[in-house]
Amino acid sequence: MTAQDPRICFLASPAPDARAACEELTRLHGDHPPEDADVLVPLGGDGFMLQTLHRHAALGKPFYGMKLGTVGFLMNHFRSDGLVGRLHAAEPAVLHPLEMLAQSESGASVGSLAYNEVSLLRQTRQAAHVSIELNGQVRLEELICDGVLVATAAGSTAYNFSAQGPILPLGAGVIALTPIAAFRPRRWRGAVLMAGTEVKFRVLDPYKRPVSATADSHEVRDVVEVTVRESRDRSVTLMFDPDHRLEERMLAEQFTSG
Repeated sequence: MTAQDPRICFLASPAPDARAACEELTRLHGDHPPEDADVLVPLGGDGFMLQTLHRHAALGKPFYGMKLGTVGFLMNHFRSDGLVGRLHAAEPAVLHPLEMLAQSESGASVGSLAYNEVSLLRQTRQAAHVSIELNGQVRLEELICDGVLVATAAGSTAYNFSAQGPILPLGAGVIALTPIAAFRPRRWRGAVLMAGTEVKFRVLDPYKRPVSATADSHEVRDVVEVTVRESRDRSVTLMFDPDHRLEERMLAEQFTSG
């Protein structure tokens, strides 16, 4: 971020409120192409923030999102006034995505990044049968389940938390491995792993029990093997208001009910 007024790129979701806010903020601050901006300001919900990260993270610019959608855990509160001051006062959170490499029945290899989670899900009424290897060692020979996921710390409050997985502190260097509706082993609740752990899923009987793999919103159907690891050479920086820090909201989420 530069000392003078930053060059801002505003990006809006298709929602009417987000479009209207984008027009208002552009009138107040101007607008720059993503590659020329000092900061990117997505306007929408968490889904739109994830789309924006996938599209523009390679630019290496910070992201300061404002909530104009249904879910906004990765966003700041929306206000049209005082934006420049908020940008200068904002605190950074550096996130490392997960790298997914999926092998399909057809023999294709598909790579993708996930800032929230990589999830495997059964495609039919048949439960998925999956084995789990950690750093080349089989840790679970057969998990019978609706699915299983690996979540980043930032993504641990999303699908992972809904599946009864743990919320992870930012900067702790860990990822969550969480089953989705596990049938066998019935009492297995998953694991918290060091971020450098390579997790490999092998789909058992993929023809009778097909499984899909999804990295955030990028889905690969009919997978037979999926490898997941945290990327160390890729990162994104999200900016948050000091009173709306991501770490504090993740902590508060663990002490709320309903």
